[in-house]
Parts: sequence; C-alpha cells; structure tokens
Amino acid sequence: MDMGQLRKTFDGQIRRGAGPVTAEGVVRLVEGDGPNGWAGVVWSGFTAEEGAKADRAIAAQRTWLRSPEGKGREFEWKLYSYDLPADLPERLTAAGFVAEPPETLMVAEIAALPTDTPVPEGVRLEPVTDAAGVHLIADVHDQAFGTESARLRERLLAEVGGPDVEMTVAMAGERPVCGARMEFHPGTEFASLWGGGTVEEWRGRGVYRALVAHRARIAAARGCRYLQVDASDQSRPILERLGFAALAVTTPYILAAD
Repeated sequence: MDMGQLRKTFDGQIRRGAGPVTAEGVVRLVEGDGPNGWAGVVWSGFTAEEGAKADRAIAAQRTWLRSPEGKGREFEWKLYSYDLPADLPERLTAAGFVAEPPETLMVAEIAALPTDTPVPEGVRLEPVTDAAGVHLIADVHDQAFGTESARLRERLLAEVGGPDVEMTVAMAGERPVCGARMEFHPGTEFASLWGGGTVEEWRGRGVYRALVAHRARIAAARGCRYLQVDASDQSRPILERLGFAALAVTTPYILAAD
C-alpha cells in the first residue's frame, strides 16, 4: 500500500467526510443525548502557521459545550499525529483538555487479509440483533477493559439492527468471551473495527483473530476495500501479523463536562 496516499484517502473520506465543517474550521460530531451522549472533533484542517486559528477553534468548542446542545457532555478532540500545527497537543492541554493513552491507527486492504481463520474449539460467533446481545457485548467490554460501559450500552442499543453496523459476540457455552462491532461508512472505501476485547482467560487462543476474519468477510461482501482500527498496544501486534499497517498515532484529548 502507498501509505502516503492511503492517509490522504482516509483523512478525506473518514475524517473530513464525516460531517460539515464548522465556522472555525473543524468537523464536530454529536451522537446520542444527555450525559451518555458523545461529542468531539474528528478533523481539523489547520496549517503549520495557523496556531491562532487553532486556539479560536478550541475556544469555540468550550463555548459550544456550555450551549443547550453541548451542556453535560464529555467532549473529545481526536488528535492524529500528523495534525497541524505541531504544537496542537500543547494548545489543547493549555485549554484544559487531558490526553488519554494513544492508540495506533491501522489499516489493511481486505483482499490481502486472511478471512478463513477458524474460531477456537468450544467457541461460536453469534450476530447481535437485539438488546440482550448488546448487553452481552457490554458485559464483555467491562470485563476485558475494566471499565463501566453505560455510554457504550446506550450507543449500541441505539445502533443495533441498523444498516451501517454489524455486532458479533463470541460465546463459550453460555458465556460471552469477546465482543466486537464493525461500522460502515456509506460513500467511502472503509469499514471500521471497534471493540474486540477478550476476557482474560480466553486471550491468546485466537478468538480476536477469528473475529477480525469474520468481519473482513462481511466487509468484503459489502464492497469495502479497507478495514481501519484504532489499535491498543495489546491488539497492535496481532493486527500487524494479520497484515495491518500503522498509518498514524491517534490520541483522545478529553474535556470533562462541567
């Protein structure tokens, strides 16, 4: 893959193409309602010399958070390692944003991925089509990542059964051991992988790899060319062995609700 061209394609289709550009020159997405809703900046188009413009855009997000639409939400500025100006991280920090652990943006061409990886013995993959399945995925997420998933549950309950999301849970008997989802982006060449957290005693047995292959088959059938994932340090080596390549580092900068 031509990584330079691929980054431009990703930036244009997934980031810049995610929504309208605001007056201050960013793409801000708003999802859900109330305290479990999410909002954030997913693209900014500043040049290296536009530090003052970046500061105005940052200030505008703080103002928006005090508006009726924004009030009470946690806000994320999703920063990519190639975003300008180079000191944008410092500008976000100075404005009260707090950096969370970075992840690696990884992309693979679906045609080059293994799609016949079997599930481990004793495990089956089940599509999630209702609230009961959503709660299984959220329960796995809580166990795998040690976090509370009220926001995730609300989001998945709103999305389940929709045309642009596929959810899958890996079951060992009656116990969920891994849960994952895939989002489609109509009009683009990409599908995005999310989740994939595996409970501790089932790690290293190939459940995650099988879920990647499963989703790759679905994405290929939908006509997608690329899979994209924000990989943790734990999943990055697995994805590299499967054929994914690092495109950038992405860091969530969080501004807590007032």
